[in-house]
Amino acid sequence: MAENDVDVLIVGAGLSGIGAAYHLQNKCPGKSYAILEARDAIGGTWDLFRYPGIRSDSDMHTLGYNFKPWTAQKAIADGPAILDYVRETAAENGIDRKIRYNHKVVSASWDSAKAVWTVTASAHGEPIVFTARFLHMCSGYFRYEKGYMPDFPGLADFKGELVHPQSWPEDLDYAGKTVLVIGSGATAMTLVPAMAETAAHVTMLQRSPTYVVSRPAEDKFANWMRRWLPPMLAYGLTRWRNVLLQLFFYDRSQKRPERVKELLIDRVKEELGPDYDVETHFTPSYNPWDQRLCLVPDGDLFEAIKQNKASIVTDHIDHFNETGVRLKSGDQLDADIIVSATGLDLQFAGGVELSVDGETIVPNELLNYRGCMISNIPNLLNVFGYTNASWTLRADLTSEYLCRLINHMDKENFVEVRPVVKNNVEAEDFLDFSSGYVRRAVERFPKRGTEAPWVLNQNYAKDILLMRHGPLNDGALIFRRAHETIEQVAGLDVAAA
Repeated sequence: MAENDVDVLIVGAGLSGIGAAYHLQNKCPGKSYAILEARDAIGGTWDLFRYPGIRSDSDMHTLGYNFKPWTAQKAIADGPAILDYVRETAAENGIDRKIRYNHKVVSASWDSAKAVWTVTASAHGEPIVFTARFLHMCSGYFRYEKGYMPDFPGLADFKGELVHPQSWPEDLDYAGKTVLVIGSGATAMTLVPAMAETAAHVTMLQRSPTYVVSRPAEDKFANWMRRWLPPMLAYGLTRWRNVLLQLFFYDRSQKRPERVKELLIDRVKEELGPDYDVETHFTPSYNPWDQRLCLVPDGDLFEAIKQNKASIVTDHIDHFNETGVRLKSGDQLDADIIVSATGLDLQFAGGVELSVDGETIVPNELLNYRGCMISNIPNLLNVFGYTNASWTLRADLTSEYLCRLINHMDKENFVEVRPVVKNNVEAEDFLDFSSGYVRRAVERFPKRGTEAPWVLNQNYAKDILLMRHGPLNDGALIFRRAHETIEQVAGLDVAAA
């Protein structure tokens, strides 16, 4: 049992979990830890998704770790290159030896009297129990078992092959075949040009347009810097350059949305020429960053359209039939293969059932704290990245913050830390994105407040100041020692909060 009793239990061996282990080893070298991974491989998202063209939708100088330079030529990297980067990080630091594969965490229960988490995982169908002082959830934000599939009318009538990108068949042969991709998000934008290279034709069917931005796959500035400067310095300068550009663009989108919208649409017009119906297929009804922008490296989607290898149809599905899809307009789209790039099924903290002192936690009844903790849940941090920037930026900060808490608690002899809401705080949905995959699952996530420290910042520079240098004793974060109760140190009825 001793090997199952650790100081920190990390859930998930993907990009976030491997990074968390590195920070823990580096900043809290005396602490024991283990990583529980539900699947049989390292890499998380980057091992799970195997569809054609799988790549990052952020530059790797910000999606990469803050401690390990990205040195490949392409800044918009493909899935296998990112997976190699994660695996290399784990192997270089001995992190891979701490991973327990095929361990799916089912439940986690906090005991205040013992100041410990008891975590039950399922390994090959058998329950295995772990105990930990801290629980670090690095399991992402979507359900790995399957993606979201709408209940399309007549779906069973289709005689061709239907696939979801999250469950891509290894032996799927689409060469010379007609392909229909349903969706307009990052996955669809990736699939269409990749499949168009060998398919007879690929059609992307969307209900409404998405903002699409072309960017070079290679970052010439980064590659030039690497030739003249030490790797970490070149990486750091490139990283901050890209972060500041992202922040500037997001700020402009919030303050002058119509101007930014005009610039984005004009660029698409430049790519596709005056004869293409940009108004119908590339002009969203919402403002930039009300949903995530889609990145297309080197304009590959536009090239596929210009070469007549791919096309876009903007319409609604009426029903499936034997040969394809009948649209609301009455048009028919026939296909040998239909790819339902219809999104993810979101879940909070890996879908783990959480409880505190016997009371089941309902996340939507609680508040986010600084984007990394949840009100009234002790000794637990949850990684959730930015919506307007690379995931790893906040993942790194969250893991650094965990280390800061642990070291402070050791110094002061504390056994527990939890955010506590002492006054009425106006609450809003965790994410304010209008995307369908977000709206479907928002009730599964905690709320966010409208005032600090309960707001969910979308600003990396501001979070650096808060997470690395801001005071830990902010009035909301409550620490207690073994002989104290949380009610005593917080000065209120926590259950009522």
